[in-house]
Amino acid sequence: MTRTIINLDPEDKDWLDRRARSEQVAMTEVVRRAVKAYRLREESHGREDLQDLLARTAGIWRQEDGLVVQDRIRDEWGTGD
Repeated sequence: MTRTIINLDPEDKDWLDRRARSEQVAMTEVVRRAVKAYRLREESHGREDLQDLLARTAGIWRQEDGLVVQDRIRDEWGTGD
């Protein structure tokens, strides 16, 4: 592990100490867990948003086949020949 020195506001340090005592772990373990949870939340944030968007919008286009619309729009672009 890499050793890191950080500066904390006194109330944050007091909270960490209380939390460590209540969980019966070292204060550094509370910090490690918090950093890991924050990192995992950040890394999964975009994926959760996409999954939520897909779930909320599934089936809302009912006018015609989406592939037909897509092909028609692409035909408008032409090939440039």
